[in-house]
Amino acid sequence: MRRRDFIATTLAASAAAFAQDSKTQTAPSGSREFYQLRRYILESGKQTSLTQAYLAQALIPALGRLGMSPVGAFQVDIGPETPVYYVLIPGPSPDALAQLDFRLARDSEFLQAGDPFWSAPASTPAFYRVEYSLLAAFEGWPRITPPASKAKRIFQLRTYESPSYKDHIVKVQMFHSGEFDIFANAGFHMVFFGDTLFGSRMPNLTYMLSFADSAEMDAKWEVFRNDPAWKKLSADPRFAFEPIVTNITNLVLSPLASSQI
Repeated sequence: MRRRDFIATTLAASAAAFAQDSKTQTAPSGSREFYQLRRYILESGKQTSLTQAYLAQALIPALGRLGMSPVGAFQVDIGPETPVYYVLIPGPSPDALAQLDFRLARDSEFLQAGDPFWSAPASTPAFYRVEYSLLAAFEGWPRITPPASKAKRIFQLRTYESPSYKDHIVKVQMFHSGEFDIFANAGFHMVFFGDTLFGSRMPNLTYMLSFADSAEMDAKWEVFRNDPAWKKLSADPRFAFEPIVTNITNLVLSPLASSQI
């Protein structure tokens, strides 16, 4: 069989499996969410305290008034650069998230509470840069699932970049063809899975896991890697015909005091 025909057949089979598994997946109930993932790049000192106050006193309360919750707010503990904060905002549609800043600008309570950050002068800016990504929740994991425990936890934010759009779609289908179950069997707490619609370093997907601590994180990844089901799935010709993920960004985060996740 020619490589092109093999890939086409693989894609068709994966799509069929994806559709079937989406019907049987034991994932959170409810309609599919969309996410705005904000990355606040800061300088140490005043910018971090100003941003934390803005999130706690202005942004997250305003999002609650818009019906957008739970909102995650995190600082990067292990990553290529710090200080960096991430904010995960769920919404009912891409349009609602795309128009979010304009809606906030019409909220007088938000503007008053957030003015030190929102209107910071150029001489003393509130941040270095802010980057936004727009994601669609995976059909097999359609909603954020915060950890039930309120005890101290860490979070892992992982982004998989693919060399082509075809390979990206195949990787998404791989999650729906058994990878969710392997995560569950290893004892992971899965928070969200999102397919990036707009953002940097496309095409890619991003997901978040939660753990009690780094020791639990390492132990559960060891279980995952040695699971016979994972070894079988990762060797499946539908997904192993070429490297479908060529770069992984792996961040370890801790929640800010204002985080609802």
